[in-house]
Amino acid sequence: MGEIIKLVLSNFSLTLLTLWLIASIFLAIFSKSNLSGKVLAYFFFFNLGLSGLYGGFIHIAYGDMIAKFIGWPQSPFQIEVGVANLAFGVTGLLACFASYGFRLATLINFAVFLWGAAIGHIYQMVEHGNFAPGNAGVIFWTDIFLPLLGFILLYKANSYERNRIFK
Repeated sequence: MGEIIKLVLSNFSLTLLTLWLIASIFLAIFSKSNLSGKVLAYFFFFNLGLSGLYGGFIHIAYGDMIAKFIGWPQSPFQIEVGVANLAFGVTGLLACFASYGFRLATLINFAVFLWGAAIGHIYQMVEHGNFAPGNAGVIFWTDIFLPLLGFILLYKANSYERNRIFK
């Protein structure tokens, strides 16, 4: 049981993506209207909101452990990364109920942060051989693909509002 808990907590972005997929399946079965809008709201809730709050907490409260997991030495920047994650968590939760423009801005910031982190992971792998699980594991792939998924979902869920704003 301890290994399962460790696996879930050390791959939290994948855990939340899985929870979002399960919630989306239930929505598809039981929702009568606005399925794409609800799936998008749940995406923000799980993959930005809860993920950001968890990432913020873990970087701030357990910086030594996270630095070791990533393959880095501990640094005062752990707190700054934690606060940035908290900001994504708060805006992700707000985006559950927000307008298209707010959601788009939230996703752009999320993408810049995660894609920048992915570039940093690549640099660490190539230049320093850092293949620690927190650098080259699940987090690397979710850093790349979660923003893409978010943009696709936003596009699908908000075609009417998006067309109104950009005309």
